Amino acid sequence: MPSLNASRTSSHPAFFLLVGIPGLESVQGWIAIPLCIMYIAATLGNSTILYIIKTEPSLHEPMYLFLAMLAVTDLVLSTSTVPKMLAVFWLGSRAIGFHACLAQMFFIHAFSSIESGVLMAMALDRYLAICFPLRHSAILSLLVIVKLGGFILLRGVLLISPFCFLASRLPYCGHRFIAHSYCEHMAVVKLVCGNARANTVYGLFVAFVVVGFDVFIIATSYALILKAVLKLPSNEARLKAFGTCAAHICVILALYIPALFTFLTHRFGHNVPHQVHIMVAILYLLVPPTLNPIVYGVKTKTIRDKVIAMLLLPGGQRHHLRHN
Repeated sequence: MPSLNASRTSSHPAFFLLVGIPGLESVQGWIAIPLCIMYIAATLGNSTILYIIKTEPSLHEPMYLFLAMLAVTDLVLSTSTVPKMLAVFWLGSRAIGFHACLAQMFFIHAFSSIESGVLMAMALDRYLAICFPLRHSAILSLLVIVKLGGFILLRGVLLISPFCFLASRLPYCGHRFIAHSYCEHMAVVKLVCGNARANTVYGLFVAFVVVGFDVFIIATSYALILKAVLKLPSNEARLKAFGTCAAHICVILALYIPALFTFLTHRFGHNVPHQVHIMVAILYLLVPPTLNPIVYGVKTKTIRDKVIAMLLLPGGQRHHLRHN
C-alpha cells in the first residue's frame, strides 16, 4: 500500500500548462505587444514614483507614503504575472510548476487585497486632509501610517494564504491545462476532480469581506469629501477638487469593475465568451498599475515638478527647483 505522503504527492501534477487566451492562440503574439508596453510603463512609472518619494524628504507625508505603498503593490502585482504571461504568448513557454503556480496565485490575490486596502487608506487620508486639515497630521502620524500599512499587509497575507493551502490538498486527477494566462484561483480550482466547495465558499467570503469593507470606506470617504467640496466658496476651487476626485474615482473603478466582472463570471457568467473573460482578467492586473503613477503621481504637482526636473533640467536648475 502506498504511503499517505506518496498519495498526496500524486494527487496533483508536477506542473500545469497555461493555455493563454483560449480561442485567440493565433494572435496572442500581437496581443502581447500592448500588454508589454503597459507593463514597461507601469514598471518605469511606479519605480520613478518610489525613487522620488524616497529621495525627497518633503514628500515623507501621509499621502505620499500611501502612494509609495501603492507603487510597491503595483510592482509586485504586475511582475508576479506579466513576465510569465509574455513568455506564454511569445515563446510558447506554457509550463509552470505546481508550487510556482500556487505562489503566483498567492501574490495575485494577496496583493490585489493589499491594493484595495491601500486605496481605502488613501481615501481616508484625502477625507481627513480636506475635512479636518488642522488635525490631519496629528491623526495620521507616522506610527499610525505604519500600523495601518501593517494591518493591510497582514490582512492580505492571512486571508489569502488558505487559498494556497486548500488548493494544494485537492485532487487534480492528472488535469494540467489551465484555461487562463496566469494561475488565478478559480481557474486552478476548475481542474479539480473532487469536492472544491470549501475553496468556492472561502473565495466568496474573502471577496465580500475585503471588497465590501474597502468599498464602503472609500464610498463613504468620497461622499463626505464631495459634501465638503460643495461648500467651498470659490467655483474654481470646487472644479479643481471635483477634477481630482473624479480622477481618483476612475482609478478605483478601474480596479474594482474588472475584479467584480471576473469574480462574477467565474461563478455565474457561463454565457460570457471565455476570451472576453480572460482579456478583462489580464487588464485587471495591468490597467491599475499603469494608471496609478499617472493619476496619483504625475497629476500631483509636487511629483510632476520632480519628474520634470529629473528628465529635462540640468543639475543646476534641478537644484534651484528643489529649493523653490
